[in-house]
Amino acid sequence: MTMTYESALNARVDQMVDSCTRCGKCVEVCPITDAAGVTASPQAVITGVLDIVRTGDGPEAARKWANSCVLSGECIKACDDDVNPRFLLAMARVALVRKSSEPPARRRRGVGDFRKLSQDVSVLSRMQLTSDMLERLGQPTDTSRRLGSTEGPEQPDFVFYTGCNVLKTPHIALLALDVMDALGVTYRVMGGPSHCCGVVQFRTGDLEVSGSLAENTLRKLASAKNGQVLSWCASCHVQFTEFTLPAHERTAGSRPFEMTPFMRFLRARLDELRPLLRHRVDLRVALHRHPGVAGVMEAAADVLAAVPGIELVDLHQPAVGLMSNALRALPEYKRQLQLAELEAARDAKIDALVAVYHPDHRELCAHERDFPFQIVNLLEIVGASMGLSQEDRFKRLKKLQDVELILSETRDLLHHHHVAEETARTSIQAMLEEQPLPLRGRNDSAAQRRDAATPING
Repeated sequence: MTMTYESALNARVDQMVDSCTRCGKCVEVCPITDAAGVTASPQAVITGVLDIVRTGDGPEAARKWANSCVLSGECIKACDDDVNPRFLLAMARVALVRKSSEPPARRRRGVGDFRKLSQDVSVLSRMQLTSDMLERLGQPTDTSRRLGSTEGPEQPDFVFYTGCNVLKTPHIALLALDVMDALGVTYRVMGGPSHCCGVVQFRTGDLEVSGSLAENTLRKLASAKNGQVLSWCASCHVQFTEFTLPAHERTAGSRPFEMTPFMRFLRARLDELRPLLRHRVDLRVALHRHPGVAGVMEAAADVLAAVPGIELVDLHQPAVGLMSNALRALPEYKRQLQLAELEAARDAKIDALVAVYHPDHRELCAHERDFPFQIVNLLEIVGASMGLSQEDRFKRLKKLQDVELILSETRDLLHHHHVAEETARTSIQAMLEEQPLPLRGRNDSAAQRRDAATPING
């Protein structure tokens, strides 16, 4: 009998359940147990999680821990028994969803969530980008459909896998391509909803569709035959490296490629990058950190430190979660973390708070209105030192905080891309509602100090 995606995942679950010693170290190091109200002993909690993955049910503390996981990855580092507790927690959440809902309901929810994701990605990218820019990011337009694929060479040095949601803040992905061009690296761009990692359906418990989407994307990523894929999105990276690629290896006997986070790729090329960092960027900056993918934040700090003129300030704030949106299960805790960091950045008198990932930028950037520092992506600083720039249209639009005003600002592009205004309104409203920590009233003195600060590309 041929092993399916789901049976391959279950085989890994069985192996880890057998290997787990129930020592509880993974629970002890978890940064969110207090915020999630997990009060049982670590040994009882992990034992309960193993009950859930086997039966779909378990004690309250184990359910709380599974449902509150923010994918920080500290549990992986703590385990001595060749177990990935983060993987087990994800499978526990799947088991809980499947216990509480029937397959048709799970399928409908997955389809609905994916359609919303696809619409928002499509609308928000098209209200910022011309057709040429969209095609550069591997996205189909009327022109590319007539002329054929524009994704790049068949055998490049790397495939650059954007994932879906970075297309909402496309200046980040465009800067990544600019940097690779400057390094002389050849690449093929893949991403967007047509190259889904399957995480949306996975979260609804629809493993059949999740596996189908993931395997389809895996085949596309492997088609370049270079064996190396650069990932941007942390959730896509985890979905592929901890679920899809191991499952494929069980079913096919090998992995078609390895996946490397873009920041780790950039750090590995730092000797080649340094000579291109020709311009000073005289800024005191702090790094907004999320530790969920090993080595990424360390690589980001090294890259920032290589930029002439940059002074990297430690705000001494906790680094929690895979990305900002991974803390969705603990909204009050996330608001506390974000407020504490913004206030610490203000008190440290930094010039810029620097994020790596796109969800962090979406959630934080509008706070630039209210605090005396810029909020930027790390690649904006690297780009400024290299003489490269891409306009952050997303931040400019989000700071407007008005659906109709944003629609007015983007109407020409939306019309060019044949996006209906009512569809655009829905996605713009979703963009504005993605604001976990509410904005304050306009702080004129803070705005004046920020506007007088040295611009990133100044």
